[in-house]
Amino acid sequence: MFTATFAPNQSLLNNIPQDLFSAIATIKKELNAVILAHYYQEGDIQDIADYIGDSLGLSQQAASTDADVILFAGVHFMAETAKILNPNKLVLLPDLNAGCSLADSCPPDKFADFKAQYPEHLVISYINCSAEIKALSDIICTSSNAVKIVKQIPKNQGIIFAPDQNLGHYVIEQTGREMILWDGSCIVHETFSEKKIVQLKVQHPQAEILAHPECEMSILRHADYIGSTTALLKYVLQTTSKEFIIATEPGIIHQMEKDAPEKLFIPAPPQSNCACNQCPYMRLNTLEKVYLALKNRTPQINITESIRVKALKPIQKMLEMS
Repeated sequence: MFTATFAPNQSLLNNIPQDLFSAIATIKKELNAVILAHYYQEGDIQDIADYIGDSLGLSQQAASTDADVILFAGVHFMAETAKILNPNKLVLLPDLNAGCSLADSCPPDKFADFKAQYPEHLVISYINCSAEIKALSDIICTSSNAVKIVKQIPKNQGIIFAPDQNLGHYVIEQTGREMILWDGSCIVHETFSEKKIVQLKVQHPQAEILAHPECEMSILRHADYIGSTTALLKYVLQTTSKEFIIATEPGIIHQMEKDAPEKLFIPAPPQSNCACNQCPYMRLNTLEKVYLALKNRTPQINITESIRVKALKPIQKMLEMS
C-alpha cells in the first residue's frame, strides 16, 4: 500500500512559470529525465510526454529507457512498475494520491488468503495492481496481452486471474479457459450505461462502438471492436469508418482527434449525469504538478527491496511472453 505525502501548497503554485512547456523541457534536459504518460492523462500532459501508451507499452519503455529520471504521468501502480524495473533510477509521480480503484479492490492480505485456497493454480495478475499483488503472482498481463498469455498456459494448469473480473470474463470468452476470478473492477469501466450507449447508437447509426475489455459484458456485447487503449487507437486509424462511440476513459480521445481529425469521437456516457467516465485518479496529475515534481525531485516512488525482487519476476515473465 502507499501513503500520499505530497500536496503542492499555494506558495509553490505561485512560483510556477507561465510557459510550463518550456520550463519542463529545460528541467527534463538537465536531469536526463523521460516523461512517460498514459493515454488517460489530460491533453497537455500527453503533449509534453516523450512516450504515450497503455500499460504494456509503458512497461516496455520503462524497461528500456536510459534516462536517469523517470517521471510517470499515470497512476501509482504504473510508477511502481517503473521502479520495479529500474531500482537505481529516480521515479517520480506528480501526485501520490493518483491511485487506482481496481488496485485498491485487491488487498494483499485478503488476496494471499484467496490464493492459498488454490495451491496448485498459477496466478496471472493484471498489471493494474499493487507491487504486493505482483509479488504474489506468477505472471503479469495487460489488456493488450492477457488473451495471448493465457493461451500459452498448458490446458491442464489451473489459473487464478486477478484483480479485474471483467477482463477475466473477457479472457475466458476469448480462450475458452476456466479460471478462478478475483472479484475486482474499475470504477470508470463499470460506470458506462448500456441504455445510453444504445440511445447514442440510434442517434449515430453509422458510429462503431469501441470498448475496452475492462467494461462489463453488457457493454462489450454491443461493441464492434474490443481492445486495449493502444489497440483502439490503431483501429480508428485503420478503419474507413468515420464515427465512433468510445467506451473507455475519454483521455484516449485526445490522441484519436490528433491522429484522425477528420473523424468524430463520442465518449460513451456514464449511468448518471456526472463526469464518472473520467478516472478521478488519473486526472489528479496536472502540468503544474509535473513541473513541480521534476523541479523538486519529489514525490518519489520507493519499494521495499524484498517486494521489488518478487514483483520483478512475473513482470519479466510477461515481457518475455509478449
